[in-house]
Amino acid sequence: MNTTLETIEVETGARPDAAVLWLHGLGADGHDFEALVPALRLPAGLALRFVFPHAPVRPVTINMGMQMRAWYDIFELGGGRQDEAGIRASQAQLQALIARERERGVASQRIVLAGFSQGGAIALQTGLRHPEPLAGIMALSTWLPLADTLAAERHPANAKVPVFMAHGSHDDMVGIDRAERSRDALEALGYQVEWHAYPMAHAVCPEEVVAISDWLGRVLPTSPG
Repeated sequence: MNTTLETIEVETGARPDAAVLWLHGLGADGHDFEALVPALRLPAGLALRFVFPHAPVRPVTINMGMQMRAWYDIFELGGGRQDEAGIRASQAQLQALIARERERGVASQRIVLAGFSQGGAIALQTGLRHPEPLAGIMALSTWLPLADTLAAERHPANAKVPVFMAHGSHDDMVGIDRAERSRDALEALGYQVEWHAYPMAHAVCPEEVVAISDWLGRVLPTSPG
């Protein structure tokens, strides 16, 4: 049985009518991108709720079994065997957070799934299979998990969901070639991917923050009135 994840929440206006569910990377926590919200300089009229969940604590194989916050286990760097059970468990937990936003009155078309590295993988895993149309999926410094199952499992409700991908050309943790293969796999299935590459490592740079802000403003336009 899945329990609701503990989250950090930041609201940019009263009575938010849109939400961004933003998942951190391996070993971090929900505070990791909290400070980025004011840096986005979003439109004043956009009442938006940012939800930053904490991943469960679990042993991670590539870190000698050390316990840390992780969305699933990683057996080896660069791909290879995947923790399918862990990926699908985190998918279910993210779906529960989507359901909570729906219960709060946020339309599915006003929900963005976002994530960095391992968190971005879960955003892609969940959003492309979600049965209600979403506003968009933001995948930063990440890859497409369980790619071989996507064609059979993807949901037509999100066949046209906007996808934002950004990656560092000097990323030595998740090589940009892996991200490019993920982008190509998505495009081969007909997804519209907005792609950005920056001369950075496994991180987020100021130019990327500007691009994220622009994209969020497009997929989550300010509500009339």
